[in-house]
Amino acid sequence: MNQSQLDRMKNGKGFIAALDQSGGSTPKALAAYGVMEDSYSNEEEMFDQVHEMRTRIMTSPAFSSEHILGVILFEQTMDSKVEGKYTADYLADHNIVPFLKVDKGLAEQENGVQLMKPNPDLDETLRRANERNIFGTKMRSVIHEPNEEGIKAVADQQFEVGKKIIAADLVPIIEPEVNIHSEKKEECEEILKKEILNHLNDLSEDENVMLKLTIPTKANAYKELVEHPRVVRVVALSGGYSRDEANEKLKENDGMIASFSRALAEELRFNQTGEEFDKAMKSAIESIYDASVNKK
Repeated sequence: MNQSQLDRMKNGKGFIAALDQSGGSTPKALAAYGVMEDSYSNEEEMFDQVHEMRTRIMTSPAFSSEHILGVILFEQTMDSKVEGKYTADYLADHNIVPFLKVDKGLAEQENGVQLMKPNPDLDETLRRANERNIFGTKMRSVIHEPNEEGIKAVADQQFEVGKKIIAADLVPIIEPEVNIHSEKKEECEEILKKEILNHLNDLSEDENVMLKLTIPTKANAYKELVEHPRVVRVVALSGGYSRDEANEKLKENDGMIASFSRALAEELRFNQTGEEFDKAMKSAIESIYDASVNKK
């Protein structure tokens, strides 16, 4: 593991940009960017379009280590190049820590939650991640209802896979998202915190994780997780909130930094001039950085 990257993730000021839209979410991300489905005729062309978008983001002058600590990549992005270098190497050269999304999407809802789909190729993905100089990984489940059995299953699965990732000398970002539209969101968060703490307390001193969590209803509800010795960093997903709303909520939570996707890119369009694009990027990045660093 790269110790300087670990130290940067643990102590650096800034946030993580989530550029890891998958095959399922890429059409929506491209549409929000102004690239409609009739602009590409197959999956390969779709991923070429989204790589162009991600490359434009990552090479913008506004996108620098002054504000950005890390970037979460999609598998194709890891294997693609930015300015002639594999994406993770390009980011590392700019002092930005690369992560890889490794889950294969969500299973059908059961017991109020969606677990991760089976991932038989995980070992091979982790081998390739090391080959491509990736620092850590991310994997997402979703919680819809305060069902104790379901939430326990989510935490169990996340940490079971997380330990395999740690064994591969990578740092896992555990992401059990709580649906922001859940009618009992705060209840879900209380159960989830208890389950996460149980797993954190079982980790050995050389097993460390990051957590990516929905911004809690009750400010600082996750303070115990932020301060836990086995947690490198707690990052927040925007979860469908607008950037302004996500930023305001994030400011209320000490120690949590952003890991936004849609909220980061919401004002970016493919037909913007370079000047317009960079101005929109700068505004987004500075506001998210401020919410991550300056708390109420």
